[in-house]
Amino acid sequence: MPQPNHIIRDQWKTRVYNKRGDLYVRAVGIPLHVELEPERDPRKIDHVWLTMDVPPVGKLTVSINTLSFFNQHAGYDSRVRLAILPTRYVEKPEPLLELHAPLDYTVLESTHEVQFVAMDYEPLEALLIKKCNAAVRAEVWGDLYIREHLGIHQIHSRRASCAVERDMIGKDGGLRLYYSDGVAELLLFKFCGQ
Repeated sequence: MPQPNHIIRDQWKTRVYNKRGDLYVRAVGIPLHVELEPERDPRKIDHVWLTMDVPPVGKLTVSINTLSFFNQHAGYDSRVRLAILPTRYVEKPEPLLELHAPLDYTVLESTHEVQFVAMDYEPLEALLIKKCNAAVRAEVWGDLYIREHLGIHQIHSRRASCAVERDMIGKDGGLRLYYSDGVAELLLFKFCGQ
């Protein structure tokens, strides 16, 4: 007989297989491991993977872009632009996976002082690995997917960019990391032209 967490995990997989378009979710999990995306050819690495435990669903892989191949191949700036919004918290949120409305960067930018800084992929990879390793909780907004694993991607602005014409307004992703000292940081990601 399957364990309850496998039933719940299988229900989420079924939702992904049956979806028509994006399946936006919010997940809160316990960070387990962070690494560069496994790839034989280092020139093809464009993500940092954060594996987190989300009881009772199990492990989820959060796929965070560190450069834009679309922009690079079209001759534009491939760097990711990062903004970090620091906050404080009293209690860590409990692990969960739920359907959730995406973030809207325009709302965040109208209510907070947000400054995006373009980062080369290697310093961005190092920064993300350091911050994810220090986190005691991670909260992510994005699109649930299945490949060899169950994961969340599209952890960035979905507005049109220099190389991508599709303009998805109010359907952005993000990552909030919680640290043991009561500080949390919301990380927002944009590409050239956004």
